[in-house]
Amino acid sequence: MKFFKLDLLALLISLFILNGCKNQDTIGLGVGSANQLSGSLIDTSTVIINTVPDDSVQTSGVVKNQFGLFRDPAFGTTEANIAMDLNLPGNSAGTNVAYLLPTGTIIIDSAVLVMRYTSGFYGDSLASRYKMNVYQLNERMFNSSVYYSNKNWNYNNSVLLGSKTFFARPHDTIKVATIISGGPDTLTKVAPQIRIPIDKNFVNNNLFNAPANQLASNLVFKNNVKGLFVTLDKAGTTGAGGIMMMRDSTTLDVYYRNFNGTTTDTVMVSLPSNLAASQIKHTYTAAIQTELANQKTGSRNSFYLQGAGLRAKVSFPYIKNLLKTLGSDIVINRAELVITPNPSSITPFFPIPKIAMYQTDIAGQRVPLQDDNTGDLRSPGILPFGGYYLRTTNTYNFVITAYLTDIMLGKTGDYGTYIAPVDIASVAGTTSADIGATSQTAARTFAIGSDKTSPYRIKLNIIYTHMSK
Repeated sequence: MKFFKLDLLALLISLFILNGCKNQDTIGLGVGSANQLSGSLIDTSTVIINTVPDDSVQTSGVVKNQFGLFRDPAFGTTEANIAMDLNLPGNSAGTNVAYLLPTGTIIIDSAVLVMRYTSGFYGDSLASRYKMNVYQLNERMFNSSVYYSNKNWNYNNSVLLGSKTFFARPHDTIKVATIISGGPDTLTKVAPQIRIPIDKNFVNNNLFNAPANQLASNLVFKNNVKGLFVTLDKAGTTGAGGIMMMRDSTTLDVYYRNFNGTTTDTVMVSLPSNLAASQIKHTYTAAIQTELANQKTGSRNSFYLQGAGLRAKVSFPYIKNLLKTLGSDIVINRAELVITPNPSSITPFFPIPKIAMYQTDIAGQRVPLQDDNTGDLRSPGILPFGGYYLRTTNTYNFVITAYLTDIMLGKTGDYGTYIAPVDIASVAGTTSADIGATSQTAARTFAIGSDKTSPYRIKLNIIYTHMSK
């Protein structure tokens, strides 16, 4: 392997070039012919980019589940429903604990499905009103199975178990009644959540009045009850709507009075959901459908990124020509890909806070770029690599120096390079690249592609030097 070493003078010259460049489109910024070491900035204008569907994504076994209905003028309509199992009280994932009915007479006061928000809401949280419906699943969920975003769930849509009209308030705490055994109930502040009233007959039939064998085994209970399917009523949801992120800690809380002889007490019992999966559907606009239908017709003027939906394929087909055009003695000091969201698309829905850039290997598996791989000594680190949305410049920037160097020198093949959404919360504080397909972000970005008439087109800026002979 051949290594090049730049001395302090070369590094200083590179710094002066970086700080002094005013015109990003200038080719071969001036250096004296007498200099042994020259430095130049070029915008290759050879970026090929197309919108492509993202891989189907696993939505079971994750900490955040998409839920909602979002009517996006630029992207179309996104629907996210949640299927969830239901367990006997006291059962966590993988357990099979029986439920012992309390003695005395039981009268249910209320049953509430509690779905808890987590970070990641995207859409209109102020004006849109949502209507949520709850039904019973006709099929059981299994902990040993993996469920994906494109699964169609079989549920009984003829019997409505519960409904709730609400405004999305993912950051507002609320107060709920806390049952104190043997004492007066009290109000307690709890984390942001949606509380959906559930038909008391459903609870009576499946819990308090259920057959003894159903209460003696959580497996029998799950086989009979199956679970719940939660969806938004399109007609009852007004405005643009939005996609909410729900925690994997949903419970069906049942409040009842227990009459035992001369003693009456109020009690709350929780039926936990230990497994949930989002079903995500996209109905894209005509503009996006056109992009998806023209993936092989060259570079496009626009491209679209969306969590659990769309990514972009990018390539630099002429990068190897640099050696022919500029000489075989060049060294790339810095290569930076600059992506600019369409300025007309950033309000009221801001672009994705963080995007990823990765490549696929010969087997089609996702692998980090050299610059995003801490195992490569040339990597500047996860944060300097980039991908964060900068509001001050309305850009995303990726440093891809090592990656382009390897392509230029023929050290790596281009089996596919992609730009895709990533959940910014999942990469906070990490030291490794997060490049897997994810449903844990619902944000989107509409960006300018290779449109040469636009000042916001995607750009590849390369700073290079000629080595002394």
